[in-house]
Amino acid sequence: MELLVNLIIQVIGGAIGGNAAGAALKNLSLGSAGNTIAGAIGGGVGGQILQALIPVLAGAGTNFDIGAVVGQLVGGGIAGAIVTAIIGAIKNR
Repeated sequence: MELLVNLIIQVIGGAIGGNAAGAALKNLSLGSAGNTIAGAIGGGVGGQILQALIPVLAGAGTNFDIGAVVGQLVGGGIAGAIVTAIIGAIKNR
């Protein structure tokens, strides 16, 4: 159950990060839906990798630890923004 909660937090963070990257980097934007999808995928995958590298982030699903939740959101958001920017750069190439 905790893995699912962590993944949901990361996907939400990734979607937010993807939209933020699309808004900040207009030339790399994939459109609203594209930014959301790319960010969500990046947030989920990147967040899982980050969670494996930094195990303290895994505590978000067990007992509500605000630090772990914020870590999941930030990690997913950064990964989502990076994936959105990479896909946008490839698309514009």
